Amino acid sequence: MNEIVLRNAIDGIDIKLLDLLQTDASMSNQSLAEKVHISPPTCLRRVKALRDNGLIERQIAILNTDKLSAIQGYGLTALVEITLDRQGVEHLEAFEARVVQDRAVQQCYRVSPGPDFCLVVYCADMPAYLALANRLFTQDANVRNVKTFFSAKRSKFQLRIDLKR
Repeated sequence: MNEIVLRNAIDGIDIKLLDLLQTDASMSNQSLAEKVHISPPTCLRRVKALRDNGLIERQIAILNTDKLSAIQGYGLTALVEITLDRQGVEHLEAFEARVVQDRAVQQCYRVSPGPDFCLVVYCADMPAYLALANRLFTQDANVRNVKTFFSAKRSKFQLRIDLKR
């Protein structure tokens, strides 16, 4: 659906649904319908339309990396800035296609100005990060500069978008 049609098809109830779902996607349809004051069948139909139109990309569980690392062993989060030697569209797309396939890469952003990419990566430990750096950066002749910041503490993590009502 094109952007103009989509913009006109979304109303205040849809915005409320999106707002509630991004806070708790496990909420039952019945509960969701009650909160936005519509019938459960209408709610179900609207949420399906939001999914079909791509406004709800997917529903996932967000894991607590601190607690998980205590169970599985050490966990390492790194923020990585990448600058490529050549920034032609084909070079940017080739690098991006390669890094987004790697399971350790949690997020990938093409940015400007400054570096070409910023990545959020999660590895079990420093040897795992070094293997990732070798696999994605060292072996790529087009990677000019890599600057990595290791997270000492996660102060905030949120995926919530502030929606206009």
